[in-house]
Amino acid sequence: MALPFLPGNSFNNSLGKTKYHKSHHFDYKNEVSMLVGNDKPGIGGELLRGQKVRPQNTVFPKGEGSNLPAWVAFDRQVLCFDAYFQEAVHEKREEQYRVRNVKVYFYLEDDSIQVIEPREKNSGVPQGTLIRRHRIPKPAPNDDEYYTAEDFNIGCEINLYSKVFKLTNADDFTKNFLRKMGVRVNDIENKPENPYTKYRKAMDESMQPLRPYEKHDTLKQFLDHDRHVLRFFCYWDDTDNMFGDPREMVLHYFLADDTIEIREVIPANSGRDAAPMFLRRGKLPKNIESLRQPGEITDRTVLNVFGPTGHGGRYILDSLKTGAVNTDFYRDSDLTLGAVINVWGRKLLICDADEFTKEYYHTKYGIENFSSVQYKKNQAGNPPRQFPPYNGWGSEEDSLCSCMGLLPKPPKRDFIKFMEKDRRGLDSNVLRFLARMNTTKPIDQERRFIISYYLSDDTISVFEPPVRNSGIIGGKFLERSRIKKPNQQPYSTDMSQYYLSNDLFVGACVNFNSHIFVLIDADEYAFRYMEQNPGYSKANINAILQKLVSAVGSNQDEIRSFFMKNDPNGLGCLGYDQLVSLLRQVDPNISDQEIMTVARHYSQRTQEDAIDSQKLVAIVQEQLRKRNYEGFGKLLEDCMQNDKDKQGLLDGEIVRTIFRAHNVPLPDDLLRAALSMSVATEKGEVAYKNLISQMNWRDCPVPPMQYEPSSDPNWVGTQQGKGSVSMINYQNLLDDCFGKGKSSS
Repeated sequence: MALPFLPGNSFNNSLGKTKYHKSHHFDYKNEVSMLVGNDKPGIGGELLRGQKVRPQNTVFPKGEGSNLPAWVAFDRQVLCFDAYFQEAVHEKREEQYRVRNVKVYFYLEDDSIQVIEPREKNSGVPQGTLIRRHRIPKPAPNDDEYYTAEDFNIGCEINLYSKVFKLTNADDFTKNFLRKMGVRVNDIENKPENPYTKYRKAMDESMQPLRPYEKHDTLKQFLDHDRHVLRFFCYWDDTDNMFGDPREMVLHYFLADDTIEIREVIPANSGRDAAPMFLRRGKLPKNIESLRQPGEITDRTVLNVFGPTGHGGRYILDSLKTGAVNTDFYRDSDLTLGAVINVWGRKLLICDADEFTKEYYHTKYGIENFSSVQYKKNQAGNPPRQFPPYNGWGSEEDSLCSCMGLLPKPPKRDFIKFMEKDRRGLDSNVLRFLARMNTTKPIDQERRFIISYYLSDDTISVFEPPVRNSGIIGGKFLERSRIKKPNQQPYSTDMSQYYLSNDLFVGACVNFNSHIFVLIDADEYAFRYMEQNPGYSKANINAILQKLVSAVGSNQDEIRSFFMKNDPNGLGCLGYDQLVSLLRQVDPNISDQEIMTVARHYSQRTQEDAIDSQKLVAIVQEQLRKRNYEGFGKLLEDCMQNDKDKQGLLDGEIVRTIFRAHNVPLPDDLLRAALSMSVATEKGEVAYKNLISQMNWRDCPVPPMQYEPSSDPNWVGTQQGKGSVSMINYQNLLDDCFGKGKSSS
């Protein structure tokens, strides 16, 4: 029931409307006023009664997923159809029309169409792209619309610029896409045959060749063995030439076409011309024959000539090839190690081959033995090369390089060793030793020297610390340089021997330019470096233990009782001086370096040797106070960020890395000592909050250390061997040497 058209019973169509513009319906075309807005909407963009908007592009049904534009959602997606069209042929008896097969591509991103005709051999017509990719309008009277995806289906005909294309098939993607759009895909239709193609095929089959033809198919061999080359090393005994020496050759056999190429290996300074090509690539005959007459060698043989020569004659191909000239060429089966081949009168001996060639013969012919043929003279019988003696000018290496060639070159430096052993961070790669002079002069006996060995270039420098009121000016004693070992002939043809790092150890006696030094001590870095690298036999604990075991022999029980007598308390420990005297009695030739290595390895830390935590904190705060470091808050934030469990514990190496990343001005040994004092668990985890709080000299200051001078008038300084190691666990030493035995108090 409709409501009466009275006030209050009608609806306001303008409710909520904000646009009231009018479309432009009237305009001038060719200076004539006319209606141009038939398809334009009414006021505010609303459609007029009975008006429908024609879509300009393909309307795709909305599905699940993101609402992306077509040029994004259908990028690189194309509908492909198989089609054909008929082309009329005028004034030709053989054909009246042609059927031309094409591919029609519809691009979903912009509704563009492209038509391509596949190329056919000897078609005689231009083929390829018939219609370039663009949007194609429909034929009149709908020329204001463009083709969309709804206009394509199997069995449909589309008119593209007055050419009617019949769609016969589509690929799987196109069929699935049309089904998803709601289009019912028609069945596949057959393409009509082209009558002219059928006519040409029948004509080709009926044709008989007027000349005999024999096909030689070498393409398969070329494709199977393209770039496959067998390489042999050959030898030609050409001792009758002016040089009087044999000549080395490299033979390449190309499997693609059975050709051979030979190049000569010309050694340096041989006097020969630089023409390595010995034989140009080609087939190599086994037997040398005289030159054949023109036309004697041919690919085909013709017999039984019937009829006159020329037009009307018949030729029959001789399948047996009677009278054909066959030349025997070298094949891969003829080239084996030890075989002699004839290269145009030159006898070449095959001596060796590369790995690819050996694998090829093993796979194809099953050859296992590839022993090379020795053709060179024994190099051991040749006299060694003699160099002139050193004349004293420059270095020996520089003088030797001037004898190597006409153009002298500077000696090459071991750059890799220099980069590996150069100073890197806290690793100085410098071994420092404390030495004294081996002399009877009372003045020189008290002098002490610091010998520094630089691992980067094997140079040595000697420095004498200045001592007040000694009467000797200290400072640089020997410039940094390589030092020759004594007792060598000064001007010899052999290279001189220099001091290396293995020659320097505690207890060694060295002669530096007629100054004899005795090494009495070394720093901690030198001890640790020699103990960690196996190249130093004097610091190798395993080699030292084997030396002690061989010196003891079968007197193991006596040695055990001998050590226990010097330990009346039965603690299993000895002092450093006692260990030195006992090891001297066991092996009088043992060096001080070996004794120190044993003592350091089996040292036992006592309470007196333990680090005082208060002193350590005071030293750390003093170092940070001098550098004015105050970044403790950032340190704590970084540690808390790495603490994923939020337990206040971190691995010691992680804490050390964080400290290095923040450039905390502490030496590495002092930082490691501080970390060891803050270890909270058995796994080596550090309580970083407590550690940073102790280092904070602003919030938690500690009184500075007060040092008192020693009151002992006989004090001469700290001895490195005794101070660093006080007690040695000899029980572990005996167990490692002789195995675990019965211990008695």
